[in-house]
Formats: sequence, structure tokens, C-alpha cells
Amino acid sequence: MRRMFLSACLLLLAGASVAHAQECDRSDDGQQMMNICAGEDYQAADARLNTAYQDLINSDDADSKRLLQVAQRAWITFRDAECAHSTAASEGGSIHPMEVSQCLTRLTNDRIKQLAAAANCEEGDASCASPGEDESDDFQ
Repeated sequence: MRRMFLSACLLLLAGASVAHAQECDRSDDGQQMMNICAGEDYQAADARLNTAYQDLINSDDADSKRLLQVAQRAWITFRDAECAHSTAASEGGSIHPMEVSQCLTRLTNDRIKQLAAAANCEEGDASCASPGEDESDDFQ
């Protein structure tokens, strides 16, 4: 049983490395290529997120740094769960990887905006709102 599982994992990894070896060609509208391009878009957004996070965490004091780390871990858990939920209908289909990557990219770009807004807030400024947050949008 272990040998079969190990073989299956190795096969999966080999297939994944072949898929990652291809570069995005946006002129190719085949599903496999759209999946590859969406994956590359997510990887680029993730790299920008990591930069924004590092910039912010390096400027924080120890308490703020700890709170940001907790918040970021919780956000990653939320992001992954949200994308799993919102793409569940396409599970098993050829479009599923693209939908997951697009969801991850969208939420990651939103998080980048939040971190950038936090980086531009002056310490103690309670009126500094997250991007897209408007005081007139409060629940009524």
C-alpha cells in the first residue's frame, strides 16, 4: 500500500513539474494554457504580497509584528478556504485549476492593497481605513 501511495505521489510530482515547465502563452486559449497563465498570475501576486508583507513587518515593533503574523496566518487560512468554497462547483473539471488560481490572485491582490494601506497609516491614526472601506458603507 505504501509503495502504491509513494508511486502515485511521484507520478503526481513528475506531472506537476512538466506542467510548471511550460510558460504562459496568452495567445493560446486552450484550457491547459489558461490554467498555466492563471497559475503564473497567482505566483506573481504572491511574490508581490510577500514583498508588501516583509516591508510592513520589518517596520513594526515586536508587538505589532506578532499581531501582523497572527493576522497574516489567519488571512491565508481564510483565503484558501474561501477559494476552495467558491470553486467547489468546478472540482474535478479542467477549468478548476484556473478558477482556483484566479480566486487566489484576486484575494491576494486585495490583501496587498490592505497591507499597503496599513504601511501608509501613521501610528495611532484610528481614522486610517483599509482600501475600499468607506465609512458610508457601514451596515445599517
